[in-house]
Amino acid sequence: MDRRVRLSGRLVTAAVALALLATACTPAGEEPQEAPRPRISITPAPGESGVAPNTPVRVAVEDGVLTDVTVEQAGREQWAAAEEEAPGRAPVAGTLAEDGSAWVSDRNLAPGGRVAVYATARGADGEHTEVVSSFATHGVAKDARLAAPLVLPQDGQTVGVGMPVVVTFEEPVEHREQVENSMHVTSEKPTEGAWNWVDETTAVFRPREYWEPHQKVVVDLRLTGVEAADGVFGTADERIGFEVGRELVATMHVPDHRMDVEVDGERVRSIPVSNGKGERRFNTTTSGVHVLMEKYSRLVMDSSTVGIPEGSAGYYRLDVDWAVRTSDSGEFAHAAPWNGSIGHANRSNGCTNMSVADARWFHDNTLTGDVLETTGTGRDLEWDNGWGFYQRSWEAWLEHSETGAPQDTAAGSPPPGGVHGDDL
Repeated sequence: MDRRVRLSGRLVTAAVALALLATACTPAGEEPQEAPRPRISITPAPGESGVAPNTPVRVAVEDGVLTDVTVEQAGREQWAAAEEEAPGRAPVAGTLAEDGSAWVSDRNLAPGGRVAVYATARGADGEHTEVVSSFATHGVAKDARLAAPLVLPQDGQTVGVGMPVVVTFEEPVEHREQVENSMHVTSEKPTEGAWNWVDETTAVFRPREYWEPHQKVVVDLRLTGVEAADGVFGTADERIGFEVGRELVATMHVPDHRMDVEVDGERVRSIPVSNGKGERRFNTTTSGVHVLMEKYSRLVMDSSTVGIPEGSAGYYRLDVDWAVRTSDSGEFAHAAPWNGSIGHANRSNGCTNMSVADARWFHDNTLTGDVLETTGTGRDLEWDNGWGFYQRSWEAWLEHSETGAPQDTAAGSPPPGGVHGDDL
């Protein structure tokens, strides 16, 4: 017999045996059971309207795994059911559980718009099931919209390594944790940082230590849909970018009557100075980490602006040149040609006095955000006096953050906590 015929016969016999086995395993009158189809659920519910913009979008599946979730937003011009116009927006990002069982949005939704959710899941048999759902968020009246905040540094500005990010809102912020987690800081040279609140309208971000020099930093204020206070929602995002320049750190031990300035680790100038007399608190130069705030080629210094009115002991009013602000309690580094004790004794009202040449050099060669580290006096700079934010230890800074955890400034790093409403 031909070998090919014998082989063919064996295959036929095996096929018949398998068919008989399958018949024996299936009870008479019953069809083989199919694998259950994935069951996908989406919240907010399909067709729901008036949804709070800070409601998370959640997708879950049973009897399968999610393979794709897309959330898209549209304004009234595209969806007639929306309450008010909202601009078209990019898809909303989210996080998928490791086992593929659930997905939740990472950002809030635009107020007054329509939201479409597309979810796909794969079943045990490899087949896919897709579900499409839509709902509408409620609009926000003009008087309940979170106004765009003032941000420092300004977009495109070059600053020193101590520069904080200062965000000032027009309205008091009540839900601070949501707002903190919606403000992302990204740096080319990653570090840890965190937010603190100086008052009910001002949030400050500082890195754990000074910024690494020579890098770009981006601040994304993802405030759309964030509920800053009860019924007050953000309706727009904002992005600013700034450059951290060379590292300039000045150090000054007040009893030595000298300031040393280093740039990128090299001393570039040693400046004779005269600081506060230290007879009373108001004329004592503060010790601590001062971040340079602003500078003027000419400035009228009036003690009434710091609580010493005309007619009081210690009152002064002076016209000064080449002034660089180091605190909010009246301290500047500036030219003082009238002070004959520069380099020898402390005779000022608390400021750092310099010669005209040195003061002009300091004014011209420093940036907002450069650092002046001062020691040797009996008065410490308060953490909220000017930009004295490094006066708080890193541990204390974290304790005063609403999240209680640092932000990683590496690109794509998630915030320490959620951005949605506390009760959602």
